[in-house]
Amino acid sequence: MLKINNLSGGYGDRNIVQNVSFSVAKGTMLGILGPNGSGKSTLMKLISGVLPASSGTVEIGGKEIGAFQAKELAREMAVLPQLHAHAFAHTVRETIALGRYPHQSGWFSSWSKEDENEVQEAMRLMNISQYEKTQIDQLSGGEQQRVFVAQALAQNARILLLDEPTNHLDINHQKELLDTIKKQAIEKNLTVVSIFHDINIASMYCDQLLLLDQGRIVRMGEPHEVVRAQDIETVYHTRVSNHPHPELPKPQITLLPGVERKAAAAKIAAEDFLVSPEMVLYQSEMPLKTVSSAVINAGSGWFRTFINRHVDMNYNIDDSVQEMTGFIENKGFKPTETVGMMTAVRTEHAVVKEYQGDFGSVVIAVTAGVGNAVDVSKAVEREVGVGTINTWIMVNGHLSDEAFIQAMITATEAKTKALHQEGVKDPLTGTIATGTSTDSCLVSATQQGGYLPYAGPITELGKLIGTGVFECTVEALESYRQAKAQ
Repeated sequence: MLKINNLSGGYGDRNIVQNVSFSVAKGTMLGILGPNGSGKSTLMKLISGVLPASSGTVEIGGKEIGAFQAKELAREMAVLPQLHAHAFAHTVRETIALGRYPHQSGWFSSWSKEDENEVQEAMRLMNISQYEKTQIDQLSGGEQQRVFVAQALAQNARILLLDEPTNHLDINHQKELLDTIKKQAIEKNLTVVSIFHDINIASMYCDQLLLLDQGRIVRMGEPHEVVRAQDIETVYHTRVSNHPHPELPKPQITLLPGVERKAAAAKIAAEDFLVSPEMVLYQSEMPLKTVSSAVINAGSGWFRTFINRHVDMNYNIDDSVQEMTGFIENKGFKPTETVGMMTAVRTEHAVVKEYQGDFGSVVIAVTAGVGNAVDVSKAVEREVGVGTINTWIMVNGHLSDEAFIQAMITATEAKTKALHQEGVKDPLTGTIATGTSTDSCLVSATQQGGYLPYAGPITELGKLIGTGVFECTVEALESYRQAKAQ
């Protein structure tokens, strides 16, 4: 639908945009990214014809924009520039109605039913019908922005050019506006080209992204091809981390500070763990980066308080998360910074040991029992009961994301080996157990000191985890058996 061929142009003798080529299909949305001064707005003006190109062409359906009459081009292309202060005052309805001008003919053309329907629909889509008779200069910046988007929609053009459409909008109105534009693109087969400052929003809504720097295309493609840490860092001159969106197959970035975290040096030590019949508790002076399968705050995050709580074997609560959250609050801890686990094992028999390495040390904490031992290969044959083996691996070191995952794998292998050595069997199948019904695992790290990219069994960290989890699990099982025998 829209094709840009070797486009160059700018102001005076200086070409801000240089030799840019791309195309945008019907029903799709292209986001233009780039730092301030990269040429984004200049490129948009060249595409719309506001600025004459020094070379290259802009084509709509195979026809150069210079071959269109003004009204004819306006029926093909609607432009939303950046919001500026306006010296005139129209009502919201009058402002949106201006978008119907390209569809009028003659000097004294009448207002048609179609014109009215398009204006009313645009106001409805932007949720501004209540402002219909309000003077636009009495609205906030965000409300004005929605009015001008409505004007562009009322124009009913096949191409929408938007320059920072979410400017001045709060996050809810950003989402509502882009949801509407995306829906219109799909349902009306529109071609949408939009400039964005927010890389994450652009990645979420756009089918294609174009990364511009110094007037040239650095990269263009699907969001996962463009939002790459190395390219973003090079173009924007700032540190970022790349990660997936939690619900969409789209990349997101997180800014990394230029100033290092000035946290006091922290050390996880076995003697700082509090072990009681009620729980195993560890409180850190600083937040620890953590990955876990806990009841409270499972997944990844930064936490200070770690609880492994004893519950009765008959514990059966409909909403265990809410109940556990109440327990944490009643103990005076903050649920937002606490990882909470449960175990049916008597927590006073927890085994906590520290293992030294050249990089630092690892503290292993295990509660273990085999009342619901399970051979995972036969798990389909049984019902789930209360789990009894919880394993903590807490590292004085700086782990990569890969190392966190590998640490969990290594710990699980070590736990399974301990069960094998101890001859623990699944009572239902009579085969060697690999764990219990709802085991949990946690890996935390100070993210200070030596960098540890891997945690497999061949690495120093992996060897400590393997040895530590195996030994602590064996010892915890022995304590469990002794307690059962009493």
